[in-house]
Amino acid sequence: MSTFPTSVSAIALDFTWPDGTEVFDGLQLAVGPGRTGLIGLNGSGKSTLLKLIAGELTPTEGTVRIAGEVGYLPQNVTLDTTLRVDEALGIDATRAALHAIEAGDVSEEHFTTVGDDWDVEERALATLDQLGLGHIGLDRTIGELSGGESVLLRLAALLLMRPDVLLLDEPTNNLDLYARRRLYAAVQAWSGVMIVVSHDRELLDLVDQIADLRSGEVVWYGGNFTAYEEALAVEQEAAERMVRVAEGDLKKQKRELSDAHVTLAKRVRYGNKMYAQKREPKIVMNARKREAQVSAGKHRIMHEEKLKEARERLDEALVAVRDDDEIRVDLPYTAVPPGRSVLTLRDLRLTYGSGVPGWFELRGPERIALIGRNGAGKTTLLRTITGELAPLEGEAEVHVPLRFLPQRLDVLDGALTVAENVAKAAPDATNNRIRARLARFLIKGARADQLASTLSGGERFRAALAALMLAEPAPQLLMLDEPTNNLDMASVRQLTGALDSYEGALIVASHDLPFLESIGITRWLLLDGELRDTSVEEVRELMAMN
Repeated sequence: MSTFPTSVSAIALDFTWPDGTEVFDGLQLAVGPGRTGLIGLNGSGKSTLLKLIAGELTPTEGTVRIAGEVGYLPQNVTLDTTLRVDEALGIDATRAALHAIEAGDVSEEHFTTVGDDWDVEERALATLDQLGLGHIGLDRTIGELSGGESVLLRLAALLLMRPDVLLLDEPTNNLDLYARRRLYAAVQAWSGVMIVVSHDRELLDLVDQIADLRSGEVVWYGGNFTAYEEALAVEQEAAERMVRVAEGDLKKQKRELSDAHVTLAKRVRYGNKMYAQKREPKIVMNARKREAQVSAGKHRIMHEEKLKEARERLDEALVAVRDDDEIRVDLPYTAVPPGRSVLTLRDLRLTYGSGVPGWFELRGPERIALIGRNGAGKTTLLRTITGELAPLEGEAEVHVPLRFLPQRLDVLDGALTVAENVAKAAPDATNNRIRARLARFLIKGARADQLASTLSGGERFRAALAALMLAEPAPQLLMLDEPTNNLDMASVRQLTGALDSYEGALIVASHDLPFLESIGITRWLLLDGELRDTSVEEVRELMAMN
């Protein structure tokens, strides 16, 4: 753990949701200056912990202490679209006072409002420029900005606050490749206390230490995420070795207990034989019999204690081994033969200006990465392909069963259980079949009867993916829009495994370059006004230029 003075601390922290779901029970946390990456499985309480630190939630029991002012960037940024940029930055009053003074109004109230912040406009413009937002100015309205620009604008407001503690919850969600580079630079330049929750490997490789939240406790690792993975691999290898040793000891104790039972049985038979033959006086024989029974009892108890201890050692060793299950998607009828026409786009012009000129065709089980800046029209293109949006010109024709997983996971009905959502998509499937299939997506037992609205981000993702993949007819074209948003590392690995076993055609719109490279992309498409073929090398060059 960091040796710096503590800036954020949680002491005996308890938190339980109103429905009785317990998140923390006696959590202890101490964070000092520097950049801390907070990681953990979906549902482990990372976002809840940030909200408790930010004061947006109140602990059930325990205390949160902060040394200084807190700035908090939530996972889902919502800004009033009617606000001007300077209002979103929180500098509108100071700016208005400055302009009044410059115009000759020397009222005391204006000087009080400005205080020492005479360079507020220059600092604001410099901060916006640092984040790639220098072009938007201070007088535009929020409604003119893209989702990614809104996230960066909210971060700019926090940087202008100059808080002592900066909390970032999945800050790269919805950011394009270029905007991510700007955010990475801002994180690297941060000199105060920062706690960042993220699944973005590149971002996590910029932190100074990793806090791994698991089972309501935090385990600390020095260094960035790469160093954490290396340390964890060493830990797991040692843990698995201890399991093997404990398993060997358990087998040995079982064998020794069995051998002891055999030996004792032989002694009893010999004693009975001696007693029956009455070779010694009865009082001596009875004394020896009692002595043998006491000895046998002590011997049995000793071996049973050793066996119990061996089992306890094995249980302790097993606890240290992480066993995060993987999604399995071995569904029939999703395979697409090579050369089969899957999708055709003809002279397509989208509602927001982008387009696909000429003829575009997807054939066979191709795996396409769809990339481009925020606002380029990637989501619009996907929704046009599904038929949700009508093109201004041209046509999109899908030749195989299609399923689409949107960014917001709104394919699920929150008022229905997970099993009911799947049954809705596959009405001919029996309840047993649905539950057996859901188990392959790690949704087992009572989890299948949970309302979709109560699921964590990762659980909701798995449920949405299950509903799509289990739908009938089985999808031979699967389209995913920013699928790694809000997913922890384990869930990203699960998604990668699921896509590895999917045999249909795939179109993935994503800004997560490491993820795209991990799923076997066969064709890279850049949407920048028009759709064109590109390569991962060109994508990296474009990122470096921005």
